[in-house]
Amino acid sequence: MGVLAAALTSCGSEPDRRCVDRDSYDYLSGYKIVADKNCKSGSSSGSSSSYGKGRSSGGSSYGTGKSGRMEADWYYDADIDGRHADDGTFSRSEAVDRDGFGCSGSGGG
Repeated sequence: MGVLAAALTSCGSEPDRRCVDRDSYDYLSGYKIVADKNCKSGSSSGSSSSYGKGRSSGGSSYGTGKSGRMEADWYYDADIDGRHADDGTFSRSEAVDRDGFGCSGSGGG
């Protein structure tokens, strides 16, 4: 019964998200997690790509990345290791789809 209850409530819940600096990616540790206030409230900035660097998200312009600017954006469903996040996605809908049962009409098997 507990599994069924979790499945029914997971559809309406938000995927785990962290505010990260897109310009801070490191191959070994991932993106640097920054304060939530640097990301726009609500969902992702709507960048055209789920992965990698996208166009400016309208975040703060001070930075920790290699370019000296910060492109803060929400990073969903990531593996967290200290102050870094990796193996996630910048697409909220993709994060919902890959969280088990999903809510966007993808059939179960």
